[in-house]
Amino acid sequence: MTSEVGALLRHARVKRGISLRSLAGEIGVSPSLISQVETGKTQPSVSTLYAISNFLGLSMDDLLNNDPLSDGSEPTSAEANRAHAHPPVQRASDNATLEMDNGVRWEQLATGSGGPGEPLLVTYSPGASSSIEGKFMRHAGFEYAYIIEGELTLQLEFDTYVLQAGDSLQFDALRPHMYTNHSSQAARGVWNVVGRRQQIQSLPDAPAKAARKGRRGLTSAVDVLQAMQDGQPD
Repeated sequence: MTSEVGALLRHARVKRGISLRSLAGEIGVSPSLISQVETGKTQPSVSTLYAISNFLGLSMDDLLNNDPLSDGSEPTSAEANRAHAHPPVQRASDNATLEMDNGVRWEQLATGSGGPGEPLLVTYSPGASSSIEGKFMRHAGFEYAYIIEGELTLQLEFDTYVLQAGDSLQFDALRPHMYTNHSSQAARGVWNVVGRRQQIQSLPDAPAKAARKGRRGLTSAVDVLQAMQDGQPD
């Protein structure tokens, strides 16, 4: 997780008029964690990064292709980043990367500007998880993945699946889910989240309280456990 990405998150939050405390309350983390992420002092988990970017309306293209800080204080705009044409072929050496907490690595694969998908090459180191707190996440879009090597455990609501090389998955990403590598070897796979970009970009820049309530299923991690409980039989 680079300081440039942290600065981008802060810029997006301030632009939308959202305080640290409000954002932290929406996604169920402490304001100090948000502050440390924004200043590049700590790396968020996958679930925390998804929750922040969803609430702020940021796509993977925004997060992985932000330019270096133009004046040392603010990142260049996402609109300017997207103005650069995406070539039809992307070399491995040009893959933008994000290193996250607990040994998770994202590499952005070739993607067209404004396209429906957000393709990533994802690596989970031994013991790594999408949430160090053991929390399920959910976000906009449909999630597709193909496991290239290693073993990865998917917890999808009340079901558990152990995925190995050659296995694939697909589900509505609004369903609570979590990934964990319980093995002693790294697990790698190709992920593509389709439709998330379009859904989060439809959010207003400074969502009103009523709008936040209406879209909370798309943006907040704090209600995941409640959603799990609501799905349990009486």
